Amino acid sequence: MGEAVIRTIVEAIHSSPTQAVVYLSGGASVALGWLMSVPGASNTLLEAVVPYSRISMVQLLGRVPSQHCSQAMANEMALLAYNRAVKLSKPGFPVIGVGFTGALATSPPKRGDHRFFLSMRASDRIWETSVTLTKNLRSREEEDKVASRVLIQAMAKACQVSGTLDSGLTESEVPDESETQFSEEQELEQLINGQLCFKIYPFSKEAYGSDQDRKIILPGSFNPLHDGHLKLLEVAMSVCGGGYPCFELSAVNADKPPLSVAEIKDRVKQFEAAGKTVIVSNQPYFYKKAELFPGSSFVIGADTAARLVNTKYYEGSYKRMLEILGDCKRTGCTFLVGGRNVDGVFQVLEDLDIPEEISDMFVSIPAEKFRMDISSTELRKKQGGVDKRKREIEEEVEHSSK
Repeated sequence: MGEAVIRTIVEAIHSSPTQAVVYLSGGASVALGWLMSVPGASNTLLEAVVPYSRISMVQLLGRVPSQHCSQAMANEMALLAYNRAVKLSKPGFPVIGVGFTGALATSPPKRGDHRFFLSMRASDRIWETSVTLTKNLRSREEEDKVASRVLIQAMAKACQVSGTLDSGLTESEVPDESETQFSEEQELEQLINGQLCFKIYPFSKEAYGSDQDRKIILPGSFNPLHDGHLKLLEVAMSVCGGGYPCFELSAVNADKPPLSVAEIKDRVKQFEAAGKTVIVSNQPYFYKKAELFPGSSFVIGADTAARLVNTKYYEGSYKRMLEILGDCKRTGCTFLVGGRNVDGVFQVLEDLDIPEEISDMFVSIPAEKFRMDISSTELRKKQGGVDKRKREIEEEVEHSSK
């Protein structure tokens, strides 16, 4: 009876749109078997990692943990899993990161408590669960099954799946549970300070082909977003033959202060009005963007392409430039290059000196398909002139009325 209920709940989890990365250490291993043995597992499970050895955990965290079994550790694992999930997931799909750490029954018996900590991280909230088990009541295998049931029930809740699973806990083993929600402002602050790697605003309601795992990304500051941006991405989609089109706004700039939360929200509103998906990231450099979005195609202008292969930006080293762009190439990323006015001269990809070793990364968008002579900078200057003249007229009217 119990196994049938578990299967029903897992089937419902797999039928939900939520995708997950799961990091487990010290228990709940049976949960992975349940998740993977029910058809549809690939709809939910993007990746599962069991960092069991000390070195494995150090490599996962990037540091030596002060305590292996704690709520803080489960939270950190869940956040890492969440950031991994947004990189692996289909654009616009809800994701969760699952972190579990336990100290269950061992041989020889341990002196401390038998306990486990669980954390589920979504973009806008975190669910925390801690349980202290009664010692000498169950075998290691039985404790693992209890922890696994608690994990499956928590995943069901995070996936908004109904159904109750008997965890097997006794009346005295009361879980300590909490849920903390984050506002959009808090999420963006977490992104700016590096806790979250990016946030997706899936405003587009259009359906795309089966190749939607591949993102077609147009990066920019979008101050403002204009018709040239929209047309360029549209043409890029026709050139590359499929994928999920989206814009990318970096909250962190290479040579300027980061955008404020208010500035990010203002720029995001433009995409909401246009019905276009935008990703807000914290990586201004393309080699870092390639790590965030492996296998993607970045849509850029010829001026940006020229800077990408300019050794000035690699401490004058041609070798260093090839190494960095070679790393981008190995992630499966490409660059779709549109023509742009550079110092008063219209240039296309063919006008640039691209090293042969990386030339296949760059794909030209024909000038007859797209030509962008407009820029956000020029639009801001024009808007500034309009605003200035408007103020002058208002002052003249006010002065004449006195």
